[in-house]
Amino acid sequence: MNCRQAFLDTNILLYSISNDPTEAAKRERAEALLERDDLRLSTQVLQEFYVQATRASRSTPLAHDIAAGLVRAWMRFEVQPVTTEIVLAAFVIKERFGFSYWDCAIIAAAQAQGCDVLFSEDLSHGQVVDGLRIIDPFR
Repeated sequence: MNCRQAFLDTNILLYSISNDPTEAAKRERAEALLERDDLRLSTQVLQEFYVQATRASRSTPLAHDIAAGLVRAWMRFEVQPVTTEIVLAAFVIKERFGFSYWDCAIIAAAQAQGCDVLFSEDLSHGQVVDGLRIIDPFR
């Protein structure tokens, strides 16, 4: 898929570190996406990754230093801070589309960065939200 700028949801980052053999194809696809140079993230996505990757109930939790190192490495991409403007934009998206607040905040961050694609497994593949196309890269 060719696009100007693409935004990654947290699940892409999490699949990139998966050791689950049943997720091998998703891991490979996530790793391929992370090789792109047109990616954007938000502080929310980085925080969610760290929390989920290190949680004790995860089958293979990452050590703090490894998870923090990955977050630092992914900061090579443009990272949108979650500002009050993003929060307010997320409220508007939530009211219009009914997604969870957290998904709306990700959409708002992607839109603030001028992205035309959001790669996510969590939303409806092909749906367009004010010019932002949702793509499930694992379909």
